[in-house]
This record gives sequence, C-alpha cells and structure tokens, in this order.
Amino acid sequence: MKKPLLDVIFMSDKRKSTLLLLQDGAREMEDLLTSLKTNRQSLLPQIRVLEEHNLVSHEKDVYELTPIGKSIVDKMAPLVHTTEALDVDIDYWGTHDISFIPPGLLERMDELTPCAIMSPSTEKIYEAHYEFNQMTKQQKFQFSITSFFYPNFPVIFEELLSSGVEMHVIVSQSLFDKLKADSYEDIHKIISHKLTKFYVYPKKMNFLAFVFNEASVMISPLKSTGEFDNRHVLCKSPGAVRWAKEFSEHYLKMSVQITEI
Repeated sequence: MKKPLLDVIFMSDKRKSTLLLLQDGAREMEDLLTSLKTNRQSLLPQIRVLEEHNLVSHEKDVYELTPIGKSIVDKMAPLVHTTEALDVDIDYWGTHDISFIPPGLLERMDELTPCAIMSPSTEKIYEAHYEFNQMTKQQKFQFSITSFFYPNFPVIFEELLSSGVEMHVIVSQSLFDKLKADSYEDIHKIISHKLTKFYVYPKKMNFLAFVFNEASVMISPLKSTGEFDNRHVLCKSPGAVRWAKEFSEHYLKMSVQITEI
C-alpha cells in the first residue's frame, strides 16, 4: 500500500529537498548529492519512493519531476519557503501586527527569505538604523515608509542626499503634522531637494517603519498590542527587494505627494 502524498513529501527532508531542487529542471545525481550534502546510498531509497508515487522520473543518471510532481511542487514550494521565513522566529511574527501587509504579499512572504530578526539593545536602536543608512550610501535609492523620524533626521537626510541617493519617503499624517509644527525649515529643505520625493499617507499607519534600498529590506512592525519593539526584520535578497517594491507601490498609490509646504 502506497503512502499518502503528504507523508511522501513532508515526512522526509531528503524527499522534500529533492523535489524543491528539481522544480527548476532536471538534475544529475551528482548535482543532487552535492546540493543535499549526502551520499548515493542515503538518497537513492528516498528517490525511489518519489518514483513509486509518480512524482519523479529518471533516465540514466538524470532526474526530473513528472507532470504530476511539477504540479504539486509548484503549489508546495511557496508554503515551504513561507514556513522557512516564519521559522526564523515564529514567536516574533506571532506576537507582532502584520495586518499592514497587503493580503497578496502576505501570501508571498516566502520571497523575503533569507531574513534575520535583529535585536539591538535599547541604547543601540539608532545604531542599527544608522548602519542601514550607511549601506544605502552605496546604493542609488532608499525608499522609506515610516511613522517616526529620529531627532537627528536632518543630518541623516543630508548625508544620504549629498551622496547622490534618491530618497522616496512616505510618512504618516501625524508625523507630517509634527514635522511642520516642530521642524518646518528642516522638512522644507528636504522636500525641496531635487533628489527627494515626499508623500503623506492619510490613513492610519499601523507599523513603525518599512525601509529598503537596492540590496536590503528592513521591516519594523509594532507588537500586536500596539507597543513599540526595538527588534526589526532584515532581509537581503533580490526577491526581498522585488517584494518590497510591490509593498511600496501599494502604499504609494494611496499617498499624496507633497512638493511644497
């Protein structure tokens, strides 16, 4: 009696990993062994199980997914990668408000991998964001969606803009009102700069900040209780940046550009 397909796929890491490796096309056995860091004696029995369930076929020493296998793996891969993204720290994700992520992108959180949960001490919160800004100096742009600015934000903007970095900024309505009241000259200078595009998001912004450049993405959600948390998520991959661009487009289309105040 054959095993249920879910058991075939998920009850063995070698079988699951083999299926994912074959998603992009046929692979030679030696390639599979190298990628999985295993030996032929360990892998062959697992591949035979996949073949017995019509998920994989082979000719000589080359293995590939069957049409059924490809159909299943195409559906399974996003789930596996999403769980990998959340497994980085499931307690973190489970205790933070991620309702600000559009449903379509929430289903594609697998594209953010690899990610790490960064936990700077309270006295080094600024330093973590400072390091991200320093990395941005080597990039062409930085896109920020935020409900807060550090007190020294004029210096941060001056450094990035003088480095030729295009600054795209979306702020919450409450932050914009505060900036106009408390830092009019500074924010006027930033908005007037030729490399700055400045927007206001009129709805409630229920996260702290979302920042990305050409190489990295930094996400700072609030706790589920609405409380501040000094920890943030740092993702570094082309897929994460593409995901971030779609995220920014979602908020951009609901924001109002500010060209003068």
